[in-house]
Amino acid sequence: MRRFLVALAVAVIATVPAYGAFQLDSRYQDADDDMVADIPADKAQQADPATMIFAYTPVEDPAVYAEVWQEFIDALAEATGKRVQFFPVQSNAAQIEAMRAGRLHIAGFNTGSNPLAVACAGFRPFAMMAAADGSYGYEMEIITYPGSGIEKLADLKGRTVAFTAETSNSGYKAPSTLLKSELGLEPERDYEPTFSGAHDNSVLGVAHKDYDAAAVANSIKARMIDRGVVKADQFKTLYTSQTFPTTGFGVAHNLTPELQDKIKDVFFSFDWKGTKLEEEFSKSGEAQFIPISFKDHWAVIRQIDEASGVVYSCN
Repeated sequence: MRRFLVALAVAVIATVPAYGAFQLDSRYQDADDDMVADIPADKAQQADPATMIFAYTPVEDPAVYAEVWQEFIDALAEATGKRVQFFPVQSNAAQIEAMRAGRLHIAGFNTGSNPLAVACAGFRPFAMMAAADGSYGYEMEIITYPGSGIEKLADLKGRTVAFTAETSNSGYKAPSTLLKSELGLEPERDYEPTFSGAHDNSVLGVAHKDYDAAAVANSIKARMIDRGVVKADQFKTLYTSQTFPTTGFGVAHNLTPELQDKIKDVFFSFDWKGTKLEEEFSKSGEAQFIPISFKDHWAVIRQIDEASGVVYSCN
């Protein structure tokens, strides 16, 4: 089963066109065929805000991450000459809506919500965290707690399984597709699904035995263990997936080209050494930002979406 998602991606590549069901909302243009919204050619439609809003993907304790990102935010402010404010989002949907409405300018969208943010909010991802050697990604794990009576995925039948949000790749789309395709397990019929809202909440829920099992990103679980929020012996891993791309960082499509270039320069020139960013994300092996292409790096995620019937509705 470990190679299930690899096989799924290969099967989908062979049977659907590269775009699959993915397309940008009608308010955006893609003349260069890179699958992300173009910067508006009309300068009157370009934005150059005095204050820029930065948001990281929803987490259990936003206050912790406000401090983690502060040195990076200071670098953004210095490079752009603008005030930059950290915005603690509470959900993937709220984050996407904020960018779509023009209230969010720079963001990290989690793996699963990246396609929806690109399609519906004009998000232009260009960076991702990676290890010092350039390797990147995380695995989806389905976890339980010792003594739960769950020894294998089939034992989830009749139990409560926590997901994070329907837009999450590792928190919902990949694991629910796995359970249905490999084991024939349907939510509500065969197991009780619940939504925690964030990977941190799911990890804590299993640790405290509030959930029988949960699907989580193992990079987040690793950072929580390293911080002492939970202990490694509170978990038992039932399944580990292939490696997926992690949070994609980028900007709103309508920022001026000059401003977008300055923001990109900060991502790729920021010195992590001795920063809170290094302290936090080195726990999951990350040490730098690397350039990414939504068209290439997120192909497997779009393929999983296609196979599981995801529709990118922007209404």
